[in-house]
Amino acid sequence: MATKVIQRQRQLPHPVAAPSMFHGKEVSQFHTRLLRTSLALEESRAYWEHFRIDIPREQRAVIAFEERWFGSKSMARVRSLLVEFSHRFEAYPMSLAVLKHWQPNDPTTRQNICHWHMQLSDPIYRNFTGVFLEQRRLQPNSDIDRDIVARWVTQQLESEWSAATTFRMATGLIATAAAAGLCSENSGMRSLKYPKVTDEALAYWLYFLRDLYFEGSLLSNPYFNSVGLFDSFLEQRLSRLPGLSFTRMGDLYDFGWHYVDLKSWAMQILSGRDYANEAKWEEQA
Repeated sequence: MATKVIQRQRQLPHPVAAPSMFHGKEVSQFHTRLLRTSLALEESRAYWEHFRIDIPREQRAVIAFEERWFGSKSMARVRSLLVEFSHRFEAYPMSLAVLKHWQPNDPTTRQNICHWHMQLSDPIYRNFTGVFLEQRRLQPNSDIDRDIVARWVTQQLESEWSAATTFRMATGLIATAAAAGLCSENSGMRSLKYPKVTDEALAYWLYFLRDLYFEGSLLSNPYFNSVGLFDSFLEQRLSRLPGLSFTRMGDLYDFGWHYVDLKSWAMQILSGRDYANEAKWEEQA
């Protein structure tokens, strides 16, 4: 019997706007930007802090370099980071506005969010962490190394790469997964593990996925699978998240959304501000 999922909007004590339209979709086009920029945890935090919508795109690199958004990094590196972050964050304006306003202090929350945004914008990383690593976990020897990942990379390609480029991609995937907490950080053979996931990060991503076109469902997708949240593990977490009610009766799942969209959730849960402060909230973004 197919699982049925109900999504309902909780009535709030004050007027709310109609639910927002879909605000984007996950990237499906293969690319190799991971060869130049990995998870970039600290750089992402700096980007959320300094990004200003009033800066013209053509002037952003110069201003970021002069204002030292990313410390002492070269102009070439600043340009590369801004290009990558435009895909990970700027392509989803509501999410970027929330992250700029929020700027989560908890390192685990930042790790979770950066990992999911990396998956969102990079299909090879999404398949690697959400599918391949999960398949490895089912094997008697689930450890990975560069050779194992390089063979997997070769299977994903439509055209042949040089061995050097394949190994660079394998190394980049492993390093990024390690930074996300999905495998050990030692060199050589890596053991797989799952990272901690905070309630705030999980609720943020649920509200983000709610209005996103993506493969899978809210209960089964590469984002949650990659961090060990599936089946009963995910259900237990959903039942106590801020801004959401979740219940299950047999094959029937009930999502009760307390807020109309990600921004409304952030305004209430993260800052405690009410809807009358929406204009000021948006100015800060």
